[in-house]
Amino acid sequence: MIEIGINQLRKFYGANKIFENVSFELQTNDIIGLIGQNGTGKTTLMKVLMGEENAEGDIFIRKGIKLSYLHQIPIYDKNDSVIDILYKAFINIQLLKKEMSKLEKEMAILKDNELDKIMNQYSQMQTEFDILGGYEIEEKLGKIVTGLQLEKFINMPFNTLSGGEKTRVMLGKVLLENPDVLLLDEPTNHLDIKMVSWLEGYLTRYKLTAIIISHDRYFLDKVVNKIIELHSKGIEVYHGNYSYYKVEKVKRYEALMKEFQNQQKKINNMEEQIKRYRIWGKMRDSDKMYRKAKELEKRLTKIDKLDKPNKDKVIKMNFDQQHRSSKRVYELKNISKSYQNKPVFSDLNLEIFYQDTLTIIGDNGSGKSTLLKIMMQEISPDQGTVQVGSRVKVGYLPQEIIFNDESLTILETYQKFFECTTLKARNALAGVLFTKEDVFKKINVLSGGEKIRLKLLMLMDQQVNVLLLDEPTNHLDIDSREILENSLLSFKGTLIVISHDRYLINKLSNRIAEIENNRLKVYEGDFDSYLIEKQKERDKQKEAVNKEKMKRSFKKKTEKINKQDNISEEKILEEIEKKENQITDIIHQMNLNYRDGVRLKELNNEKDELEKEIEELYECLEN
Repeated sequence: MIEIGINQLRKFYGANKIFENVSFELQTNDIIGLIGQNGTGKTTLMKVLMGEENAEGDIFIRKGIKLSYLHQIPIYDKNDSVIDILYKAFINIQLLKKEMSKLEKEMAILKDNELDKIMNQYSQMQTEFDILGGYEIEEKLGKIVTGLQLEKFINMPFNTLSGGEKTRVMLGKVLLENPDVLLLDEPTNHLDIKMVSWLEGYLTRYKLTAIIISHDRYFLDKVVNKIIELHSKGIEVYHGNYSYYKVEKVKRYEALMKEFQNQQKKINNMEEQIKRYRIWGKMRDSDKMYRKAKELEKRLTKIDKLDKPNKDKVIKMNFDQQHRSSKRVYELKNISKSYQNKPVFSDLNLEIFYQDTLTIIGDNGSGKSTLLKIMMQEISPDQGTVQVGSRVKVGYLPQEIIFNDESLTILETYQKFFECTTLKARNALAGVLFTKEDVFKKINVLSGGEKIRLKLLMLMDQQVNVLLLDEPTNHLDIDSREILENSLLSFKGTLIVISHDRYLINKLSNRIAEIENNRLKVYEGDFDSYLIEKQKERDKQKEAVNKEKMKRSFKKKTEKINKQDNISEEKILEEIEKKENQITDIIHQMNLNYRDGVRLKELNNEKDELEKEIEELYECLEN
């Protein structure tokens, strides 16, 4: 079923074209990944779909459809807590529940026909309440709160939260609204790896229909079944995930280039033939040759000439390193750090060697940035020592980039720092897409992505041999991320990165350091290797728990058998019959509660337990 249809959509701001030739369909259970370079109009397209902005063209939205859009944080009453905000997702259910409560009070005092009338009304409301998921509110809420790690501030006033925390709450609210179509703009931006993994599972498990703007390639691989790439001339649709898109895009480019080259070859041959006809006509004074030349020219003008396919402009980076560091770059011994008597990490030990590519991962607030600042000697640990190797020259890219004088232009900033000519500065800046009038933009008006590009360029030109990067891909589009990765792969020094970008981690890392429960553990290999090791750890923990359960069960069983040694066979058979009757009752209850997932699970567990007890009683009879 078509949920949304778009035909020949185009958008202008004054004379500036944002996008054009946008046509596609969103079918039920489509999860579309909307990608494209920054500035191509992805967010604008979302706003057009929500009716927040106008555009030329045709938009079809299925009648009665419910759309939910996560893009901006609304202002709520100062007294609203996080849990209050989440409950707003169930506003219709809550209103219905109030009406049902009123009817319940009336039913307690009414009789005969009036009671029958109210009971019928109540029954209809109860059915609607069930269809809306009224009996599943607490279960759904629990999953969202746990998955997005909202427990710590669930009762705090919403307006006191950080921007990232507010975004997580709003994401939770949007998911709880259970819309027909979900529109998400960079939903993974403020989520750590665990939260993103949970969100991936949630989106795929519940078979949602969605359009998601994302630069998270690992997420796009796991979740989406269609990619739409937005560019200056329109869109390209790819029926698969991100990995499919990457392969298919190259194939399409090569096919278009081959078609273009074949046409160019044909046109060149025709132009050469026209020249020859004219030369022969002149040499022989032949009207026939001139006519042939004109006929061929006429045919040439009728050819629908193809545009040369071109790849989008991307950042060019090349780290220039002249001096290598010592073999041991960092040695951290017994490092501990607390803030306001709350431990961040304790007894942390870590060695980093020349040409290591180490990624530091962990939950939000686990102390990743604090660890980098300790390495940079910007802050001191409460306990422990940090030894820095010889000949170490560090370049640091923080999450929040601030330049010394943000009233300067891009060109002035670069020239002042490196004391170079305008020509040299402009050539360097062009490599990271600061061209023409862009170089005269003031630093204080740059986007986050533009600041990262400039800062990375300045780090490259300082010839550092150790790079410390704190979430370097946060504001970069996919093309820029891939150029950054390829540049970092060519870096000959030591790389220490904090990142939630699992695609980048897989491409770069040979070691992963995870901060969890105030401790640090190092895993060798890339992100996929890390996942395998984590699964092994979980399996071992599960095995240990199961062994302990088996021990307790065996002990309990032995005690029961010892007690039952003196019980007559007749009494055991009576007990078996009693438990079998209980199972029959439970099966009946399961049939009545087939829509209530939580109750169904409880009943099934009770049935399993009774069946085990019956088995044990039969063993007693045999003994």
